[in-house]
Amino acid sequence: MHLEHATWRGVMPAITTPFDARGEIDHAFLARHAAWLVEAGCTAIIAPGSLGEGSTLSHAERVDLWRTLLQAVGGRVPIVAAIASASTREAVALARDAAATGCGGLMVLPPYVHKGPWAEVEAHMDAVFAATRLPCMLYNNPHAYGVDIDAKQVAGFAARHANLHAAKDSSGDARRTTSLRAELGDRVACFVGLDDMLVEGVAAGAVGWVAGLVNALPHESVRLFDLARAGRMDEATALYRWFLPLLRMDTVPEFVQLIKLVQSEVGMGCERVRGPRLPVSGPAREAALSTIRGALAARPSVAG
Repeated sequence: MHLEHATWRGVMPAITTPFDARGEIDHAFLARHAAWLVEAGCTAIIAPGSLGEGSTLSHAERVDLWRTLLQAVGGRVPIVAAIASASTREAVALARDAAATGCGGLMVLPPYVHKGPWAEVEAHMDAVFAATRLPCMLYNNPHAYGVDIDAKQVAGFAARHANLHAAKDSSGDARRTTSLRAELGDRVACFVGLDDMLVEGVAAGAVGWVAGLVNALPHESVRLFDLARAGRMDEATALYRWFLPLLRMDTVPEFVQLIKLVQSEVGMGCERVRGPRLPVSGPAREAALSTIRGALAARPSVAG
């Protein structure tokens, strides 16, 4: 299933990658997890992004991951392949393999490691957009990747690549969504990229959310997004206030470990990560568990 221009909408989990006791991808759990997210109302599955520990996975592991997800969701929603690499050649190869495997879209990141001038970043991303006919989302995260792609630069990509349909912004600045809308109108769908900016981003014009805590709390995530989009601000604010201590775990360096810890606490996943990451420990773990368990004890109903 391919994403069309009008279907870049809704809550799209950046799904975590589960590992078994040997440190290999747990494909059986991955399939169950993806199906659960779709049943909760998510509109696509994105993998393997930063939250999915994509930089620790081999090329072959990524392809196997996509195959499992495609089989698990049974065509109900598209699988969006996150394309991130230090090498333009490798990024292009990943994009083509994602298309050959049956993925319905790409999320395209700037190159890892090398932080050259804009001309090099632009050429890298142009190559990935042009590698397939799959619809694409551009991902801007200046804090993580050291490259800040502004609205005029997004417009340049959109002018050259008809298959650029969406932009995910994790700058932490709601004005980016405003500027994208001013520059491009509805040409590119705007997505919130930070969990604790969801309501602000939607108010600024975002129509989608690439979400992290959704991996553990999909019903609450979808409900929050739907309330915000519907302009039901009293209800959205109440749910957001409850959710924010957990959503903020998406915005710290240990976000992978913390989101997997929340998954473990709700009984949908475990804490295993792939090195160099290690599970959170000591006082940081105790503080996180206190926050998680306090929130879960006060968990609201999201029916209706």
